[in-house]
Amino acid sequence: MMGDILFLAHRVPFPPDRGDKIRSWNLLRAMTRLGRVHVGTFADNGVDAAHAEALRPLVGKLHVEERRVSQPRAVARSLIRRRPASVAAFESATMQAFVERTLEDEPVDTIFAYSGQMAQFVPANRLGLRFVMDFVDVDSAKFAAYAEASRMPMRWLYRREARSLYEFERRTAMRADLSLFVSEAEARLFRTFAGIGSRQVCALENGIDLVFFRPDADVAPAEMDHSEAGPLIVFTGQMDYRPNIQAVTDFAMETLQRIRERYPAARFAIVGRNPARSVLRLADEPGVIVTGAVVDIRSWLKAADVVVAPLRLARGIQNKVLEAMAMGKAVVASPAAFEGIDAKDGRDLIVAVPAAEADAVCALIADPARAREIGMAARALVEARYGWEARLAPLPGMLGRGESTDHDAPAGAAA
Repeated sequence: MMGDILFLAHRVPFPPDRGDKIRSWNLLRAMTRLGRVHVGTFADNGVDAAHAEALRPLVGKLHVEERRVSQPRAVARSLIRRRPASVAAFESATMQAFVERTLEDEPVDTIFAYSGQMAQFVPANRLGLRFVMDFVDVDSAKFAAYAEASRMPMRWLYRREARSLYEFERRTAMRADLSLFVSEAEARLFRTFAGIGSRQVCALENGIDLVFFRPDADVAPAEMDHSEAGPLIVFTGQMDYRPNIQAVTDFAMETLQRIRERYPAARFAIVGRNPARSVLRLADEPGVIVTGAVVDIRSWLKAADVVVAPLRLARGIQNKVLEAMAMGKAVVASPAAFEGIDAKDGRDLIVAVPAAEADAVCALIADPARAREIGMAARALVEARYGWEARLAPLPGMLGRGESTDHDAPAGAAA
């Protein structure tokens, strides 16, 4: 008989309403079909902790604790202990004790760590335990990009974090049986700089809920002033996340202005929870709507004439792009947001560099039939390529519970 699985996640994997939780929830749900799963996870706050109760009927042991290490404290710890600040932010003797107690009391034979911060809780001496590390993205590369886009002293801090995190990621991958990334592009990048082969580092792509996100979804109208007319351009995402903040700021202050020269009534809706103060201020700009949290994101996607993903910094596969495509919408994506998605530019979506974004959006506004054609192609693509069942088909083998654990080919190679 197969043993139990210990699933460790840096954030409560429920509800699946943001990128990292969408992936972790679908991974966890798939694992519960393979056997008993015990979960150790952090919560951002009390509300997040309360959501974890929904997991209790599905799992064996469940340990949830609120993360209380502030960012300044994490940075201070990292400088003293010479480790990444993003790892120091998740230090916890309580979580470590839960892991040790679970391994002692339960017949666990596999540990699955979701997000690099959780690797610190996997014992160095695993005594035959299988260790699968889901990095999702190459976070060290993300911090290196932050450094290039920042001024001192943040540039120095981000460079230090990138170097420190790279070493941590590499050491973790060397002791893991298998390391996963959300796209083959991310896996290839990591294999290149870490010097680890494809049998130990491979892709496990994100999917999309094709029943929930579909063009004919029965949803209430978007919560906006419907008396206003004019093309609606929509961006969705967690709005306290730096890459999203930068994307909507640049779009609102530059691209939208050029669009409104041709379409004065054009509106740009920034849809997502926890908007930063700088995002809230964008609502003072002509044509900009900042919603904050919404009841149903599909309402805004359904109302959109064009969906945009103008990310300058992005890693892996963007769920926001897949969701819009699944809703049958024409998407204008930056090269960074497009990377990792197996789609054809000009057929399934439009890829545009910053200088060409306004022209790309205006062309779709001017030609609704073309926009519908791209939306239909997008829906057909995600149906054929990105259903969760198909994307997670390699998971049993990766956990040592399937027919094969040969990962020479990328996990996304078979549709």
